Amino acid sequence: MTLNRAAIWRPLRRILLTLPVLWVVVSVVFLLIHLVPGDPIVQMLGEGATASDIDALRHSYGLDAPLGQQYAHYWHGILHANLGQSLRLHDSVVHLVLQRYPYTLALTAAALLIGILLSIPAGIASALHRNRWQDRFLGVVSLVGLSFPNFALGPILILVFSIQFGWLPVSGAGTGEATSFVLHLILPAITLGLSLAAILTRMVRTAMLEELNQDYIRTARAKGLTENAVVYRHALRNALIPVLTVIGLQFGSLLAGAIVTETIFSWPGIGRLTLSAISNRDYALVQGCILAVGLTYVVVNLLTDIAYTVANPRMRAE
Repeated sequence: MTLNRAAIWRPLRRILLTLPVLWVVVSVVFLLIHLVPGDPIVQMLGEGATASDIDALRHSYGLDAPLGQQYAHYWHGILHANLGQSLRLHDSVVHLVLQRYPYTLALTAAALLIGILLSIPAGIASALHRNRWQDRFLGVVSLVGLSFPNFALGPILILVFSIQFGWLPVSGAGTGEATSFVLHLILPAITLGLSLAAILTRMVRTAMLEELNQDYIRTARAKGLTENAVVYRHALRNALIPVLTVIGLQFGSLLAGAIVTETIFSWPGIGRLTLSAISNRDYALVQGCILAVGLTYVVVNLLTDIAYTVANPRMRAE
């Protein structure tokens, strides 16, 4: 009974602890427009705007109200899925973000999948062949992956696989069909996923080496378990705990890296929308994009923490 209560209480406690984080994220995004140097309304309209136009736009944004009232109004809008209107695109911020968000989420998820599929086998092989040529080779490959930035890797992939061989499309997200979408997704996902794979490979190797030297591994081998059972059923499961932590933290890096990658491949995601909003000084849209990314990062870290109990049942009792 105690274990069941702990298994229920741990995720619930993490959810409750997430609420203050959500409040901080929303508050920081709200203050964004107030922290911009100068008058954001003047920057949005330009230096040639008349005083009446400036006052009218400031009133439409509610910036002429006291700060506390603006803050309450912003929370009211969030709770009612209303983040205002885009000045340049003449559409609601929520609608624009929801249009682009699935593309960024698909790109990030595909990059994460590529990173995991490449790193876990490579990290295990590197740990099992410690200080041999396999380990050294994978170490060099990981170092190259870490040293190669997205803005350099993306154009190289385009030159090789799109222009030279003509295997994959250069940019965009396709015509809407599933096959076309996947083909357009491959290159940007690889661009994002390779750097993550390099980081995770070193992490998996380190975690596996630590677990393979534990007493319970020697006991499992003494009982006559096969090497695959020892490595994958026992060592890997415990080694996944620090790896899950890194995956959760790196998800935020993938979202940040998606801004550059989406620009290179003209991917219609939220990162590209953010850059467009910044260049157009569309602060309501900038706020909406940053809020969506921030909330996604918080939710992913919450899911990562809950995933600990799935990877290692012993943590359910903690």
